Amino acid sequence: MVNVAANVWSHAEADPDRVALRSPRGDLSYGRLRELSARAGGAVVAAGLQPLDRVVFIAPSVIEFPVVYFGLHAAGVSVITMNTMATAPEIGYVLDDSQASLVLVWHENADAARTAAADRGLDLWIIGEGADLDAEPLASAHDHAPDDTAIILYTSGTTGRPKGVELTAANLLDTTSSFLPVLALTEDDRFGTALPLFHVYGQAVVMNTVLVTGASLSVLSPFEPAAMLEMLRRDRLTAMAGVPTMWNAMLHAAADYGPSDFEHLRLATSGGASLPVEVMRAFNERFDCAILEGYGLTESTGAATFNDINREQKAGTVGPALPGSLIEVRDTMGDPVEAGVVGEVFIKGPTIMKGYRNRPEATAEDLRDGWLKTGDLGMLDEDGYLSIVDRAKDLIIRGGYNVYPREVEEVLYEHPDIVEVAVVGVPDDHFGEEVAAVVALRPDAELTGEQLRTWAKVQLSAYKVPRLYQFVEALPKGATGKILKREIDRDAIRHASIGAGA
Repeated sequence: MVNVAANVWSHAEADPDRVALRSPRGDLSYGRLRELSARAGGAVVAAGLQPLDRVVFIAPSVIEFPVVYFGLHAAGVSVITMNTMATAPEIGYVLDDSQASLVLVWHENADAARTAAADRGLDLWIIGEGADLDAEPLASAHDHAPDDTAIILYTSGTTGRPKGVELTAANLLDTTSSFLPVLALTEDDRFGTALPLFHVYGQAVVMNTVLVTGASLSVLSPFEPAAMLEMLRRDRLTAMAGVPTMWNAMLHAAADYGPSDFEHLRLATSGGASLPVEVMRAFNERFDCAILEGYGLTESTGAATFNDINREQKAGTVGPALPGSLIEVRDTMGDPVEAGVVGEVFIKGPTIMKGYRNRPEATAEDLRDGWLKTGDLGMLDEDGYLSIVDRAKDLIIRGGYNVYPREVEEVLYEHPDIVEVAVVGVPDDHFGEEVAAVVALRPDAELTGEQLRTWAKVQLSAYKVPRLYQFVEALPKGATGKILKREIDRDAIRHASIGAGA
């Protein structure tokens, strides 16, 4: 049967008492997960929704998320998960673009959704605090055609309106199939995350893969480093998933924890943004566990490459292509380049999206003969391991020289006083662009832009050294914890930065 819910439900038949979900509020067995999600799916069917009708679902990473999510899949509708911080206009745009028939929302995030739904005369169902879905349970999950749109995830985008990425029922199952062998998960694993489950990484890569395996998933919302460390200890986690800012924050919060607190941990995975090598090294040293970095996009169901646990790990790379996927690095003419040469990354395989909803021109631009044009710059080594150099749009061209922000960030992260850093290009009358660093320091650290510039000059070629510095308490981040460079005010840096000079 082509339905991710059916694969999860199968564990309820084999071992209904096995723990599926853990959280600070309690645990849920596979048997109970199936029962509750079958009732949620039954409520949707009883309301008259048909397979492939669109349903917007807004909830944080709580146990109720997978209950409702798999219930919706079992009913056969197309699930649209959204950020819990979405505003009424943002939700309204998605409702209009997707022509959704129903909105389901976690009780703590209901205000904006209530406004958007009411403006369009749509039903709104509240989840949580006794308002959970309850109806005659579905006896079985809907059997999708492989190409049926199972989920639609709207990309945040840097220009224009968000695009709805249509991912198929087969995409979801192929993603879990891709990750199972490279993670070497078993039903005995205890996996934990504070990733938002409404995002492709937390949802398609982590939640679906873990629960299809029959392992347990511990969830935490919101992310807080001390709480994540406590979950690691309390649930004796064997594996965790996060993004670079989470690993970095946990490192700075782990002083009160000893080796015995981490003795079960065998695997940590990172995605969503490039992981600084210094953070990877420090985490391995502190937790005695390597972070395995991977790479994927919403348009590839979060899957493309991964540092396979069964193969050699190469720090600074995001690993080779996942099983079933192909990776090419191409020049500006669209031709593949040799190993060690930087170009744009293209992906092909069973996890690539169906397309953008109602956007045939955008689909044709990004899908070319089955290959996904990523917009990311990278290079392959002789063994097929991919290194992401940067987003093509983030490339800084200073006086005719290419500066890759990630390379500069990697160096700055080695400074003991730096907790977070983002390197961006700032318009400059003479050079076209100037290299700027926005820096968050550890508490009580004292560091000037000139001192940091002097330190960086030892590590970097002169044209790569940031001339402009701005010190902040924290960098802007999205729901996944990814640093949002597009929200950094370049003009503010140019007019008020510290350490500017020739």
